[in-house]
Amino acid sequence: MADTKLEGWQSAFSRRTFLKSAAAFAAIGSVPSAFAQQPTGAPAGTVWLYIGTYTGAPGPRGRSGMGIYLCALDLSTGKLTVVRLVAPALPASGTLPSTASPSTIALDPTRTHLYAGNEYGPPGAVSAYAINRSTGDLTLLNGQATLGAPAHVSVDESGRYLFSAEYTGSYFEVFPILANGSLGPSVFTLQTLGNVDTSFQTKPATNAPPGSFAFSAHEGPNGHPHQMETDPSNQWVVGTDAGQDRIYVWKFAPGATMPLTPAAIPFVNTPPGDGPRHFAFHPNGVWMYSIQEEASTIMFWQFDPATGALSPQQIISSVPPGFTGTDFTSEIRVSADGDFVYGANRLNDTISVFKVGRDGTLTQVGYASTLGDYPRIFALDPSGRFMAVGNQSADNVTTFSVNPGNGSLKFTGNYTSVGSPSGMVFLS
Repeated sequence: MADTKLEGWQSAFSRRTFLKSAAAFAAIGSVPSAFAQQPTGAPAGTVWLYIGTYTGAPGPRGRSGMGIYLCALDLSTGKLTVVRLVAPALPASGTLPSTASPSTIALDPTRTHLYAGNEYGPPGAVSAYAINRSTGDLTLLNGQATLGAPAHVSVDESGRYLFSAEYTGSYFEVFPILANGSLGPSVFTLQTLGNVDTSFQTKPATNAPPGSFAFSAHEGPNGHPHQMETDPSNQWVVGTDAGQDRIYVWKFAPGATMPLTPAAIPFVNTPPGDGPRHFAFHPNGVWMYSIQEEASTIMFWQFDPATGALSPQQIISSVPPGFTGTDFTSEIRVSADGDFVYGANRLNDTISVFKVGRDGTLTQVGYASTLGDYPRIFALDPSGRFMAVGNQSADNVTTFSVNPGNGSLKFTGNYTSVGSPSGMVFLS
């Protein structure tokens, strides 16, 4: 599918607008992306990777993991090795919620704490762990019950808040991170009720591939939050809701009684039924890319860090050219140099590669089979040389070398057995 016309709801995108937004971003000032850190104990030539999983009885829904695993990626060959299970799924005990199904995981800026969203229920939970950087081991600090079931968690650039997007139950929540790294009770909640266009609960998404049966809110009548994360300036929080076909934006005020307040334009809409799932910012802080689960598309947005406003610029298919049938996209990433965007396609089971143009627009330049089933997650290692792909229904992780010149992916020949992989973070 070629670029979809944005028609009446597309705002003009000019060089002047880009420069204005870029200047505003620079004026805000950047927050350091990483704090001073001690080296990890990973063997020379390797980097550690934590993998969160769905836990429970094995079956077609893919819940055969046992918790959070520590793995080592060889930076010369791309071979991934499971070191050990470092955070087994535990039942609820006293005031501590269950740590089952840590399907989404995130690190704080100091890389000394790991946070998990426990996607069961609702209610589900969020859990806090201290990282031993010498051994990679995790120590459970505490957990907090959530109103919904977390599908995505992230930490702001100051390390003071954990954001939780809860797909089942339809909640956005914010939890303060205390001085010792543990989590306090929720300080912000928003439940997204109802769908913007109920007709798209029964018909294919606006931009779905030919022959697709994918439709919005395919698991219920309410919204379905799927990601909640700060922009690179740490001044705004963005949240996608796949059921409402909305992307929310809040002004972020760390330390305030109400840390999030709606932006002047509190949300933008994607085409009906398309279902925005995840998003990723370009390193310049003013380009954002969202991936739509039901439509199998990627949207390019201009982001204004002075106001939090999002303006749509482009819609492009995420699946390979000529694809027909049903596909559900999952993850989206931007390379560290900002030259390429990658999008994962479930059912089609591919990673598509896009070149970023000088104006931020995307051109699909290739794709690679994940050589697995239902790729829910993928991550680029800190060096940018390799990509690890978690194939949830195949119970494995496949690794690919990344060509820095054209962004292409080449299978390393390595399969790693991990039950129901669903979350990944590299420890650097």
